[in-house]
Amino acid sequence: MTQPIDLIALDLDGTLLAPDESISAGNRAAISRALKSGIRVVLVTGRGVDTPIRVSRELGLNLPVICCHGALTKDFGANKILEHTPVPLAYAKSMLEFAERNNVAIAVYAEEMFWRPAGSHVYMQDMIGPGWREIPSLLDALATGAPTFIRFLGAPAVEAMQREFGDLPLTYLHETWKDFVECVVLSRDASKKNALMRLCADFGIHSDAVLAIGDSRNDVPMLRWAGTGVAMANAADEVRQSVRYVTGDNAADGVAQAIERFCFAAEKKSA
Repeated sequence: MTQPIDLIALDLDGTLLAPDESISAGNRAAISRALKSGIRVVLVTGRGVDTPIRVSRELGLNLPVICCHGALTKDFGANKILEHTPVPLAYAKSMLEFAERNNVAIAVYAEEMFWRPAGSHVYMQDMIGPGWREIPSLLDALATGAPTFIRFLGAPAVEAMQREFGDLPLTYLHETWKDFVECVVLSRDASKKNALMRLCADFGIHSDAVLAIGDSRNDVPMLRWAGTGVAMANAADEVRQSVRYVTGDNAADGVAQAIERFCFAAEKKSA
């Protein structure tokens, strides 16, 4: 007998969000049905806190958000950080000092805000808006402690980072967006899987009762840990091949298809 699903973990970009970053009516309806049936739903994303909190409120979700690639879990209802696994301060300071000395394109996420050097180039659309601030020296962003993660922006910056810091015991997430590349630097202990495991332990939910859906390489450990791990059809081959199940793509209600299949298929058979 298949284990009933008690919790659904959803990635955002390339998964719940359509290519235009909207949430389809089909995905909304499936999530609403899950919530009404008593299934918990959590967003697990690489983004900073702002977007997952906004989307969680919009959908009426009932758990904290796991964001920053798993480095930060926040109970937004209580405005309380539950878990924070930052880049060790000594490593972060060395990276920011190196970037300033060598004019390397970099940004840092600290105090739930993105910081970039004053006057630096805006490489991507997601680098503008209220979640971003400019600062004369990025080292000032470390005044209150270690940063959640660091972004090296563009191929020259990524190559410089790899030469200088590639041997440090950290996690390096390389992303390609059309013709733009970046590398996100995290604590080695920060991951979507680890954050989801801790959250499930807090609620007494076993991995067998978890449905996790994602599309990126950094989703794979989470998908493989969950009792039911599902890759999006738009995911890279290596992601789709790493799990047993594949659903539709993010432009065609892939999340809704997975929820209906793994949460409610038994109801249809018994009807």
